[in-house]
Parts: sequence; C-alpha cells; structure tokens
Amino acid sequence: MAGSIQSSPGVALTPTSTMVALPTNYITDFDYLSQYLPETYEKEFAKYGKQTIASFLRLTSSEIASTSDLIKWSEEGRLHQKYTDLTTATADAQGTSTFVSAAGSCTFRVNQTVFISNNATDVSAKAIISSVTPATGTFIVRWYEAAGQPAGMNASTALTAFVYGSEFKKGSDGMDGALEAEVEIFDNKPIIIKDKYEVSGSDMAQKGWIEVEGGYLWYLKSEHNTRKRFEDYLEMSMIEGVEAENGSAAEAYLSGNTGGGNAGTQGLIDSIETRGNVWAAGNPTALADWDSILKRLDKQGAIQQNIIFNDRDMSIAVDDMLGAIHSATGPSYGMFDNSADMALNLGFDGFRRGSYDFYKTDWKYLNDATLRGGITGGKVNGILVPAGTKNVYDEVMGESVTRPFLHVRYRASKTEDRRYKTWILGSSGGARTSAIDKMEVHFLSERALCTMGANNFFIFKG
Repeated sequence: MAGSIQSSPGVALTPTSTMVALPTNYITDFDYLSQYLPETYEKEFAKYGKQTIASFLRLTSSEIASTSDLIKWSEEGRLHQKYTDLTTATADAQGTSTFVSAAGSCTFRVNQTVFISNNATDVSAKAIISSVTPATGTFIVRWYEAAGQPAGMNASTALTAFVYGSEFKKGSDGMDGALEAEVEIFDNKPIIIKDKYEVSGSDMAQKGWIEVEGGYLWYLKSEHNTRKRFEDYLEMSMIEGVEAENGSAAEAYLSGNTGGGNAGTQGLIDSIETRGNVWAAGNPTALADWDSILKRLDKQGAIQQNIIFNDRDMSIAVDDMLGAIHSATGPSYGMFDNSADMALNLGFDGFRRGSYDFYKTDWKYLNDATLRGGITGGKVNGILVPAGTKNVYDEVMGESVTRPFLHVRYRASKTEDRRYKTWILGSSGGARTSAIDKMEVHFLSERALCTMGANNFFIFKG
C-alpha cells in the first residue's frame, strides 16, 4: 500500500551546490595516523542515478569485500536546483518581484530563467532573474508576462521555483559566478544560453581524484556537472521557453540596450498551449477519454502514429485502463498476438484505438523531483507528439521542404557555429590566454525550437 511508505528518507530537494570552493569540499577528515584506517571507495556512488534529462528532443527531433571496521564513501548532490519554501512580499501584478527562501541561502544566478508556481494552486509563471543575494536567500525576477506577478502568489505561504535555462543580451558578458557541486561524505527565438565553470590553479593541483560517470576527474567533478547541467538547460529552454510580451519587465531587461525585441523564445509547452490541444482533466483513464482525443485529432492532421511522453501517474493510469480491458475480455489474447505471457506483462507500451496508434514512454523530466516532478502549479502529465514529417514552405529557401514536426534551429554560418560552443580561458588546465590564476570553461548556444503543426500535438494537464 502506498500509505505504508515511510516519510524518511524523503526526496532531497534542498540544493547542494555552492558558488565557491569551501573547506568542506575536500576529503580532509581521514586520520591516516589511526591504527584503524577507513576503507574508502575511489568511485563516487550515483545515488540519484543518471540525473540528466536531455533525451526528449533526441528522440523526437532532426543524445565487495571489506577489510576495515569503518567504510566511507562520497555521494553526489543534486544536479538541478529547486526551492519549495519561497515567499514574496511583492504585491501581485508587479513586473518585478522579490522572493526569499526560508532556507536562508540561494544558489540561483543572474540571467537564469525560472519556473515559479504556487504549491497549493495551479498558479504558475516564468521569469528571468535580475539580482541574487546568496547569503540571505533573496533573488529578484522580471516576469515574462506583461501582467507581472500572477494573482495569488503574494498571499501564498509556499512557492516553488526551479531553473530551466538562461538568457542573455547580445554581446553581453558570460555567466556571473559558477556553481561548485558538493559531495556528501558518509560512513557506510533563438535565445543565447550560457553557463560557466571556473576553478583556481591551486585547486586543480589538489591530489584528490575519484571515478565518476565518463572517466576520472577531480573528485568535485564540477566541470562535468556544469557540462551536463548546460546540456539539460539546452533542452529545457526549448521545452519551457516563453516569449516576453510587449511591455513586460523581462523584455525591457533583455532588449533595452539592443534596440528592442528578440526577448524570450517559445518552447514546446507554450506552443502546444497556444496553438495545440490541451487536455485539462487530469489523466485520461477510460476509452471514452481517448475517443474524444482521437476525434479531436481527426479534425487536425489525423496523424496515425503518435508518441506519448508521460509522467509516472499517467503511465500507470493507461496501464490500469488497458489491464481492465484485457481482464474483461476473458482468456482471449488476440490483442497480444495470442501470447499469454505478453498479456500478463502489465507495463503496456502502446495501444491502438480506431485508426490511431498510441505509443507511450516515461519522460524523466516530468518525474524528476528537482524539476517538474511533484509540483502542483502548472502540472503537466504528458505530451502527445505526432511521428513523421510535415511539408512546409521555407521563406528563406523559397521552396517547399519536408521538416520533422519538432526540430531545433541553431545559429551558424561559415565562420561561426553557435550550436554548442565551449572554450577555455585563464592560465591553468592547458589554457594560456590570460594572467589570471584559474581556468574558466565557458559554454554557449543560440537556438530555438520549431514546433510545426502544433495542432497535431496534445498536452495533458490537471
């Protein structure tokens, strides 16, 4: 029974990243003068599994023995940052809002884009961070919506926020500050997305190495985490991005020095909500629900092959529906190729209704506890994506071309490719570009998501 699951240990939602290298970042509590030396693991244990969520666009668009009395090991912290204890004293409808974390600290950074929602209602919106005071847990945002702060946030006792990307003005400097990944020691339009990792030359000389995913790295593995986090932001920005409305504070902040315009980008969710189909009744749990969905698809492009990227609740709901149908039909296994073993596998991958084929797969982004998983405001249960291509007229090429329904466009020319840029500055780690005694690894991309034929897409909410 679900109620028998103990509340401890719970989901670790408190961010474990800091902006500077601290003494606690180092394994310094090993007393090698002790007669009883601890047995330590040289490989970090990934207790959260493969945390990166970058996979959706790759699928849909054009990536013990012990000899001591004491065993010690290190575990990685959370890759993404999420706060569930935010409050604001800013009045609703203001273009600029100030939020404070009850934890008394904040690792958000200027120009990161955030999703903010009310923990008790369906109120949610997106904004860009313009100021951060890490020591007090305070940050200021500029809302992308012209209406400013949504109604109900000022009166809320708890709000949730997580970073889904970043956005910068043209020609602006890189990301201000860098995140250091902590480890825990235990006994037993196109938008410009940037990030940066930095480490001092002295810290690079620290003789502490540990095996992590991808090879051997300095055991803090911050550059490795920064790279994975940036790749996640590339995808999340394409999913969560919204265009800054005329007159919004975000538009003024991002385009004030560049002649206006070009602030924000329309991501997948916003494109479906504005141009596609919205199922707002929670999870479709009966054939009648799916009949209404396919009848709507009949009025659109009638694409027969469709893939559903769902969260855990929707996946189980579909399994339960199909399982009940099979149970009611008796011992006939016709829909399972006359295979009893296949029929008893209750993890259904897909089904056919009318002339439509629906294939479902779990989407980690919707289940991740530090991202959309577990939130109430703006909850998305799943997204239906048509399979195949669409014929469109390319204004640049001046001809009709075939394009995938979903694809990413990035800025590039013969001399500049901004799909995924990375470069090293400083005087350490092989860099010889300045006198500063550190290494900086910069990341940059400029891209936009094209959602063609959004009328063939469905988003499941509620």
